Amino acid sequence: MEAAISLNNLSKHFEDKKRGLVKAVDELTFNCRPGSIFGLLGLNGAGKTTTLRILATMLTPTSGTAIVGGYNVQTEPDKVKSKIGFLTGNTGLYLRLTPREIITYFGRLSGMDTSAVKSRGNQLIEALDMGEFADRRIDKLSTGQKQKTSIARTMIHNPPILILDEPTAGLDVLTSRAIIKLVRSAKDDGKCVIFSTHIMHEAAAICDDIAVIHRGRLRAIGTLETFRKKYQLEDLDDIFVAIIKNGGAA
Repeated sequence: MEAAISLNNLSKHFEDKKRGLVKAVDELTFNCRPGSIFGLLGLNGAGKTTTLRILATMLTPTSGTAIVGGYNVQTEPDKVKSKIGFLTGNTGLYLRLTPREIITYFGRLSGMDTSAVKSRGNQLIEALDMGEFADRRIDKLSTGQKQKTSIARTMIHNPPILILDEPTAGLDVLTSRAIIKLVRSAKDDGKCVIFSTHIMHEAAAICDDIAVIHRGRLRAIGTLETFRKKYQLEDLDDIFVAIIKNGGAA
């Protein structure tokens, strides 16, 4: 099966006045398959968000290549954007609009007609249990309600690839469960989902493949079962710590 996302020696370096050359992403190579959830795990500052921003064409890599949906992120960014839904914690919402208005706005930006936007929007509002607040202004909503709105905005155009950066961070259990259920549904629909998180039990529950990055480098990649056999540990938290301390797979 052809990869939906393919990285080959992808790197992003920055110059910092105090630290000098910072290798935020350092020669990452991995593939993500359609119809699967690919977990990207790492400590804060490991390079997860930088990697995802490159895949979403928001940053230009220093070297290496990234192919997303069959297109090169550097030479074909507009085509890449047409294939993805990107969720990041730094993307704000229009405070004076309602969730329904935001969903509609981004659907139309993606080229959907009015009927398709309404149908797909209602589907997402129901799936995320947003009916109670769908017509309330964003500045009146809770953190969880805003995150549900962001998820719906990310998925309104029904893209084949979802790039989700910490989608459940700081959320209550019920909100997290609703988002995880929708992510699983996206996988069942054949979508490729790259799921960045530091919540290990969520990764263990939903990810088909897991990559651990540390200080910009890939330290280990495989299934949870592969990791359990290799490290003789059951819990992903313990496996993650072992990978970080041991410098990755031998």
